[in-house]
Amino acid sequence: MKTIKEITQALKLAQHYEQWMDAIQQDERSGVQKAWQQFCKRQEKQRQLQLAHQEKLDFDASYLPHATAYIAGTDEAGRGPLAGPVVTAAVILPNYCEELLGINDSKQLSKELRENYAKRIKEHAVAYAIHFQSADEIDRLNIYEATRQSMKQSIEGLTVQPDFVLADAMTLPIDIAQASIVKGDAKSLAIAAASILAKTARDHYMDDLHEQFPQYGFTQHAGYGTKQHLEALAQYGPTIHHRKTFEPIKSMIAKRE
Repeated sequence: MKTIKEITQALKLAQHYEQWMDAIQQDERSGVQKAWQQFCKRQEKQRQLQLAHQEKLDFDASYLPHATAYIAGTDEAGRGPLAGPVVTAAVILPNYCEELLGINDSKQLSKELRENYAKRIKEHAVAYAIHFQSADEIDRLNIYEATRQSMKQSIEGLTVQPDFVLADAMTLPIDIAQASIVKGDAKSLAIAAASILAKTARDHYMDDLHEQFPQYGFTQHAGYGTKQHLEALAQYGPTIHHRKTFEPIKSMIAKRE
């Protein structure tokens, strides 16, 4: 008879149910049953991941104009912050890729998972492109139009022409068939992948900006209007990377003029 430690280790390494596990279910030792329950929980979690993954794949596939068509998803990161660019990404994914299992809206993932998935997406995507829209362009165009134009740039930056575009809650000025999907990053695998690329790229940008302007704490808040950020603005004033049409920066600049 195998020891509890041996059985526990074997269950940890197992990727799916195997015939030898029949005997495990009959083993009355509490340590064995605890290990078995942990295995079952992992299997159920994996099953739920696969179901969610397939639902997103099916959602994207429902927009395919033909079987060999390419679907591109596009999303943004950084519409709300007071500083830094809005970043958009466009992604065309393969029809199925086991390595992309678990991709979700970037806001639902930890930073570590986002970084891991961003690397996988770049390795396995049919094509991807990332665009940075500066604070100056945001001030010139307004945040909505700046985001639209950035998404357009991302789509046009793809090395493979998509047949259909899924955009997260945005209608784009492009000549490609498209659909605007509300909460698309929770429904579409392609949009979710784009949200991950946009978010990680923007985080890296804000980390670099922190090196130039450490007093603002960009690594902590990524440019959003937190208490820490507002206090830094009050003490040091805005940088060239702050959005001059956003409050309270707009009022701060008006008082100085």
